[in-house]
Amino acid sequence: MMNLRAPRHPSISYRPIQPNDLEVLVKIHGDLFPIRYEIEFFHNVVHGRDIVSWGAVDRNRPNGQSDELIGFVTARIVMAKESEIEDMLRYDKSRSDQTLVYILTLGVVESYRNFGIATSLIREVIKYASTMQNCRAVYLHVISYNNSAIHLYQKMSFLCVRRLHAFYFINGQHYDAYLFIYYVNGGRSPCSPLELVTLLVTYMRRGLKMVSSRVWKKGEKNGQKRVKYRDKGTLLPMTQNKRSISIEGPENDHV
Repeated sequence: MMNLRAPRHPSISYRPIQPNDLEVLVKIHGDLFPIRYEIEFFHNVVHGRDIVSWGAVDRNRPNGQSDELIGFVTARIVMAKESEIEDMLRYDKSRSDQTLVYILTLGVVESYRNFGIATSLIREVIKYASTMQNCRAVYLHVISYNNSAIHLYQKMSFLCVRRLHAFYFINGQHYDAYLFIYYVNGGRSPCSPLELVTLLVTYMRRGLKMVSSRVWKKGEKNGQKRVKYRDKGTLLPMTQNKRSISIEGPENDHV
């Protein structure tokens, strides 16, 4: 784990990630995430091969470390028609140039948290996406137990549109994920706010009916035996792609 102490008054600035950041970038990812990334991923990041990235540095750090990464965000441009969220977009499908920005990784070293660095890095991604006239949204996945990240994206007006069951497979265990979207350049949900609420209410009613029916049948079969049911639903209809991940190192709250 990198043991960096933040100065009392840090001076944070943001810049593109560069080839000379490779070693520190690999180290921070290893410290923050339970996921083992291939070295090719890091080379693609630092050389800008199909990945855009921003790094945070503290200009007040002493000992020649004023340009060393203390935080980062990496993202990839994907075609809307080939993405997993195509059904969550209302756009002209006759245009083949519509794109999205998918956030791959986001992290800040522990001693520099609560300075607003993660928020600023996400804003850099949103600003970048907004400058691309054919881009319609920024989206990402968050593991279900990462409450701090979930709160951050909600605070930044990302919309949580799906819960993906058993999306991650880490250390032999499955974890759900939430899918968050931030629409840009006129991009929007295929449902109006009223339609979305109606869909959610309909789903909840169906779920309650299913649970009630199961409990009734189980009660008839087993008398007064109490049965617990685990929610297997999602917020909206979805096509799910599960991810199986090889990992090393301890878990943390930035997946």
